[in-house]
Amino acid sequence: MNCKRVLGQTVFVIFYEVDPSHVKKLTGEFGAVFEKTCKGKTKEDIGKWKQAFADVATIAGYDSRINWENEAVMIEEIVTEISKRLIGSTPSNDLQGLIGMGAHMEKMKELICLGSDERRTIGIWGMSGIGKTTIARVVYNQISDGFQLSVFMTFKPSYARPICSDDHDVKLQLEQQLLSQLTNQEDIKVRHLGTAQNLLMDKKVLIVLDGVDQSVQLLAMPKARCLGPGTRVIVTTQDQKLLNAFEIKDVYKVDFPPPDEALQIFCMNAFGQDSPYDGFEKLAMEVTILAGFLPLGLRVMGSYFRGMSKQDWKAELPRLRIGLDGEIESILKFSYDALPDEVKYLFLHLACFLNEEIHFVIKFDEEFEEDIKGIFNDTVGHKFSDVLHGFRILHQRSLISNEEFYLMHNLLVQLGREIVRKQSTDDPGKRQFLVDATDICEVLTDNTGSKSVIGINFDFSMMIEDEINISERAFEEMSNLQLLRFSGGDMFQTHKRLYLPQGLNNLPPKLRILSWDHFPMTCFPCNFNTKFLVKIIMKHSKLEILWEGIQPLRNLVQLNLSYSTNLKELPELSTATSLKRLKLEGCSNLVELPSSIGNLIHLWELNFSGCSKLVEIPSSIGNLIHHLLVLNFSGCSNLVEIPSSIGNLIHLEELNFSGCSKLVEIPSSIGNLIHHLGELNFSGCSNLVELPSYIGNLIHLWELNFSGCSNMVEIPSSIGNLIHLWDLNISGCSSLLELPSSIGNLIQLLDLNISGCSSLL
Repeated sequence: MNCKRVLGQTVFVIFYEVDPSHVKKLTGEFGAVFEKTCKGKTKEDIGKWKQAFADVATIAGYDSRINWENEAVMIEEIVTEISKRLIGSTPSNDLQGLIGMGAHMEKMKELICLGSDERRTIGIWGMSGIGKTTIARVVYNQISDGFQLSVFMTFKPSYARPICSDDHDVKLQLEQQLLSQLTNQEDIKVRHLGTAQNLLMDKKVLIVLDGVDQSVQLLAMPKARCLGPGTRVIVTTQDQKLLNAFEIKDVYKVDFPPPDEALQIFCMNAFGQDSPYDGFEKLAMEVTILAGFLPLGLRVMGSYFRGMSKQDWKAELPRLRIGLDGEIESILKFSYDALPDEVKYLFLHLACFLNEEIHFVIKFDEEFEEDIKGIFNDTVGHKFSDVLHGFRILHQRSLISNEEFYLMHNLLVQLGREIVRKQSTDDPGKRQFLVDATDICEVLTDNTGSKSVIGINFDFSMMIEDEINISERAFEEMSNLQLLRFSGGDMFQTHKRLYLPQGLNNLPPKLRILSWDHFPMTCFPCNFNTKFLVKIIMKHSKLEILWEGIQPLRNLVQLNLSYSTNLKELPELSTATSLKRLKLEGCSNLVELPSSIGNLIHLWELNFSGCSKLVEIPSSIGNLIHHLLVLNFSGCSNLVEIPSSIGNLIHLEELNFSGCSKLVEIPSSIGNLIHHLGELNFSGCSNLVELPSYIGNLIHLWELNFSGCSNMVEIPSSIGNLIHLWDLNISGCSSLLELPSSIGNLIQLLDLNISGCSSLL
């Protein structure tokens, strides 16, 4: 018994030709023999023996007088039972080859808290293929010996209610399954709910429920709080909502492995070691990235590539870049199939298009919710009454993340796109979404689109041909197209070209998002309908004007025409009352801004950097007093004056006029920006002679840059009031004669750059 207590060894109790009660009470023939044995022994030894026999009597054992008909049967059954136990208690090799499992075990041990007699239920939550089952299995193998009874019960993805059954029948069936596995008896019959709980109420039990996806599965199981002290129940699921519904508070969220561990997992399956063979390093890393660091994907893909030559690897990679391995797809698709129809619709929108629109989301906050409403109102609003509820379902099912670096995992994106592809394998123009470059080229050149298409997501760099000619009638049949993105950021590097030799007869009338890099036309089609547009993103376009006259722009949130170097003027924007972002960076031929810009009262970012022909800023900009946070006119080298109304922009956090070399003075009204302004940049303003004294009012400044102001002679002493300043850059101020002594008051200053101040005494 000491070995059991100290070393955790198993005691197998057989009461051979003796009454168990005599052993416990030390009576009868057994008691008489015990008394003889104790003669001449110390009280300490006798006390230990008595306690040992008392402990033995509490262990469920076998009575040779009633359990077996003869000794031969007894010996055979004892040997069989001990063999089973030895197999189960052999030291586990589960950690061998399982990269990162040690860290998972440490976190799980904190939640399980084996040293406590309290009854606990622990959840393991994460997406398909992330490793929940593996973690649960390793935990089970490591700790199950410490429990009187233990079971690892798996709910297969194929689990379904029997036809014509109700919850009562399902619960009975599940209880029966639990007890059969616990006792290794297949013929157990359960006739009443709660039988398992009654039988186990005084037992220390370990129950692992793997792959739970329905509430009835948890309802059928005995509750940890109703079982013996020290009981642990572990539940693995993709559905956070289930854990919340059953008030399971101790939850381990399984995250993706870091890149180095992901590569090791792949290599263990591809090469039989934790690093690539020589010459395979780049190939191995690419496949690891394609698998999205998902352990399931890493294992399946690693096994697929095992034994292949480098040439075979290179031949297979193009296919893997656009499609999922069949085993991974079948596992992930189970999660998709379990979604309500309207949430499936939302899932496909994310996978095929909108994941790229909102992949910088950090948390589900109010601003995010407003953006989601704006994007989805007319795209899925008619099929889905509560978009935000749909997002929460996807998050609870681990199908989207709210981490900073992505929203939907790459493998799930591929799954969604494969589902859409199968909607019409032979005629891509009849699918909901078009995402494959080859299919898109076919539809746009042959004019085979249909009203089924609601989104096109076209990456130029994936084109097989170097150029395509788009039909002028390409969009005529796509009357329901709402989401259009042509991303050609790498077009010039890859020499890919899109041509519209006959122009475009029309753009679809229901567009919500129009994003077309390197748009080849000088103006939108004359019948262009802007009523539903939320975003217009036309970077590097050939546009000279957008449209004539006033267009309805009530829904427009973002207008980005950056690096459209032929753009000469902005359209009338007075109707764009919801606009939040206006970006015209690098529009080097833009000469003036419309006065209606002052009507855009919801703007929070204005960027005109690099608009080198811009001479004047309309005074109406001062009307943007409620929301404007960022104002950027850097590189506007012909700008001669800043309107005094800029001082009205009391919420500004960042103000940038760097490179405005014709500016002679800074308006005194800038001194009014005392509440929020943190960054002020006038670097390269070579005609500025002095800093105004009111700059000392800007007490929240943390970065101040006047580098390259070569004619600036003096810095006011009020600069010493900027007690929060971290970074002061006055390098290249070659005419500056001295620094005020008050600069010593800048107690937070971390970086002071005065290089090139050649006139400083």
